[in-house]
Amino acid sequence: MKKFYKISMLLVAVFLMSAMESHAQYTSKKVMKKHQSYEDSLKQVKYNYVFPFLGQGAYSKGFDIPYPIGFMGNFFWADQGILIDNLRLGFQNAYKPENSFDLTPIVDKNGEELLGFGENRNTSYSINVRPDIWIFPFLNVYGIFGYGQSHTEVNITNLGNIPFEMQSVVDQSITTTGFGILAAGGIGPVWISGDFNFTWNKPELLDKATRANVMGIRIGHTFTFKKRPYRNIAIWVGAMRIKMQSETVGALKLSEALPPEVWDKKDQIVNNYWDWYNNDATEFQKKLADKSLTPIVDAIDQRQGESVVEYGIDKQVAQMWNMLLGTQFQLNKHWQLRFEAGIVGDRKSFLTSINYRILGFKKKG
Repeated sequence: MKKFYKISMLLVAVFLMSAMESHAQYTSKKVMKKHQSYEDSLKQVKYNYVFPFLGQGAYSKGFDIPYPIGFMGNFFWADQGILIDNLRLGFQNAYKPENSFDLTPIVDKNGEELLGFGENRNTSYSINVRPDIWIFPFLNVYGIFGYGQSHTEVNITNLGNIPFEMQSVVDQSITTTGFGILAAGGIGPVWISGDFNFTWNKPELLDKATRANVMGIRIGHTFTFKKRPYRNIAIWVGAMRIKMQSETVGALKLSEALPPEVWDKKDQIVNNYWDWYNNDATEFQKKLADKSLTPIVDAIDQRQGESVVEYGIDKQVAQMWNMLLGTQFQLNKHWQLRFEAGIVGDRKSFLTSINYRILGFKKKG
């Protein structure tokens, strides 16, 4: 019986991917005496480029603004807990289409979920590119385009009043697209930024992309090199919040969803199921099983690997907030190298980036 439930729940493990989170360079002003000559030189700059708007005004006041157009490459890794509920199962019989049905909630007669979930986790990584442009010296907009891999582990602790333990695992690739905005400013070498982005993550095994909303807040300090004031090291602390789109639906062929050992042991699995069905299941559980589980077992028994299991769940990250620590080395106004880690909270993450910036478009005339 436990083996059957394990097979059934292999269909439930669903991707949860953290959005690719990154932020742009800040605007700063040198106020230390040793940098006075550099600040004076900034005030004399004749800025003849389209972006950012108000760039000339920023230079005239001694602000050292970044080059407006950037191309960033990111590697992002995250491990976090996920919450799963409202499981629904459906079945499309490739050989008996008249026996197919819509998604059926797995609940008892009181509407309570029969499945109990333990600690579930998702580990994922992504490589993405992020083009950006400073519209104003304090406002940046950017896009996100990436590809990655996801590993999700779902642990089941009970079915109704029957206690048992099992784990279901799903590995799959993900493509990501999105956009974001960042507002930033500085007072002397201290700066603060607020970052907001929206991404759509399309796993290979899901019908639709899952949307994630990410908010990041950071405050940092910049240490400028004495002899090369265009070169600096910045450090910061901050916090990040992730909220996922709740509902996820998908479909898998039985031949793709179940490992080879399931088909090798199909007789034992089928016998265990019917032993539970005939001896332990209540009348309500039998009616529920006839809508969702029994057709799947019959398909396994008849080796109907082309039949499709549909599933739906509601999911969310276990903790939306976590704390961040980061640093960036700016070699010059063209090149920056960045590292950031999420170290406090349920979500652990690591981001490394390389950024190349250019001046962009000149004004006409």
